[in-house]
Amino acid sequence: MATYAIGDIQGCFDSFQRLLTACNFDPLADRLWLVGDLVNRGPRSLDTLRFVRDLGAAVTTVLGNHDLYLLMAAAGFGRRSKGDTLDEILAAPDREELLDWLRHRPLCHHQGEFCMVHAGLLPQWTVPQARALAAEVEGALISPAYLDFMANMWGSEPASWDDTLAGWPRLRVIVNAMTRMRFCSADGVMEFKTKGELSAAPPGLMPWFEVPGRRSADDVLVTGHWSALGLKVEAKLLALDSGCLWGRHLTAVRLEDRTVFQVDCSTGEAQV
Repeated sequence: MATYAIGDIQGCFDSFQRLLTACNFDPLADRLWLVGDLVNRGPRSLDTLRFVRDLGAAVTTVLGNHDLYLLMAAAGFGRRSKGDTLDEILAAPDREELLDWLRHRPLCHHQGEFCMVHAGLLPQWTVPQARALAAEVEGALISPAYLDFMANMWGSEPASWDDTLAGWPRLRVIVNAMTRMRFCSADGVMEFKTKGELSAAPPGLMPWFEVPGRRSADDVLVTGHWSALGLKVEAKLLALDSGCLWGRHLTAVRLEDRTVFQVDCSTGEAQV
């Protein structure tokens, strides 16, 4: 059995299928780890969502910011972005089943030496602590009152963690760190405007994974979200968003031996 971790798909279903072929993925024997952002901006978000859902126990996917954006849009909260490609999902006859399946996905997955999360972990968090915090958000997502969470989830404040945080601000910080963060300060204050390469770091900020003394540094973090960063295969970091949506590549890494599989973005899928 092999485990293949794959970067942000974002509705690029054709590229996803070609990558699975390149990996010789067998759903009866192998496992997929998907770093989130299954949907949005690419042309076949509905097909992607249905396919991944139907893989059942063969797939583990964590929630990304675009997946949460879909859930929020379906609940009638927030502003729709001009370039989103969610209408097909929202009009689908099986939309409620798909959205319910998505709400039950984890925000963070920890297994052995690996921790998979869409964006990253704040420097104060150990992996076991992050997993426990993710469970708080997951509980809110599957609660009968989950619409209250949807109404209060989005926003960029508070921008840092405090153990005394409670209620919606506490859950919002967890969501933002795990699905939106790229740069932060040495003491974990997040900045959400900058999306470029490492050289674009604002003064006093650094990539979350380079913060000195980060408490999750002994685990292998498997992430996506940061297309400008590109593929990084390091001893303790597998950053897998290689910008398929932007005309570059969709990437898989076989966790057992770090073998990299890539396909170019399929014709008609890139937003360029």
